[in-house]
Amino acid sequence: MREKSVENNGKYVAVHLRFEEDMVAFSCCVFDGGDEEKKELDEARERGWRGKFTRPGRVIRPGAIRMNGKCPLTPLEVGLMLRGMGFSNKTSIYLASGRIYKAEKNMAPLLEMFPLLQTKETLASDEELAPFKNFSSRMAAIDYSVCVHSEVFVTTQGGNFPHFLLGHRRYLYGGHSKTIKPDKRRLAILFDSPRIGWKSLKRQLLNMRSHSDAKGIQMKRANESVYTFPSPDCMCHPNKSERPKPIQAR
Repeated sequence: MREKSVENNGKYVAVHLRFEEDMVAFSCCVFDGGDEEKKELDEARERGWRGKFTRPGRVIRPGAIRMNGKCPLTPLEVGLMLRGMGFSNKTSIYLASGRIYKAEKNMAPLLEMFPLLQTKETLASDEELAPFKNFSSRMAAIDYSVCVHSEVFVTTQGGNFPHFLLGHRRYLYGGHSKTIKPDKRRLAILFDSPRIGWKSLKRQLLNMRSHSDAKGIQMKRANESVYTFPSPDCMCHPNKSERPKPIQAR
């Protein structure tokens, strides 16, 4: 690997970001707005899901989608969230993601806020990534391996990838690995509030972090993924001494 590291005194934050063109288009959300974005995303939707979003009677309400917390967070929003949650510009960030939509433009504010940000593409050489590049599952496996051992894992979107990680990390570091799953409905309200100042926003985000910090082995809650809460459904036990004794036949 190149002489670059995501570690800062052995500690780093891994962030899972879904802001690829397909994800952005499928969400039907409005980001920068304007005719150019609308044209690009309309074309992407038609290429990927021909007729799905234009059939008669279908009504799409981007504002309602955002208020329901269904819009992907932009790199700028992720940066503001992390800074508000107390991560300084000296924090080492590993960004687990696919190809970011309009990366040069959209990644600029995140990189300005976190200059130590790295990805698998910046940490590994082209030769090292060559056996993985044409296989999305292999590329995702690299991200997974880095995220699972991070000091803090931040998820910004649903899906199997973060669900598996949340469940896996409950059994690491004695149940004390930190995972942040922010309230995206609350984030939408905060980011769209025209009168909120930075001090107020930061106070709200620090409070959100304290409530969303998932760690330790917990019982599965109703309607939650078994991958996110693998105990007791998968009958996992933290150590051998806690395993139930077999029933003796009489």
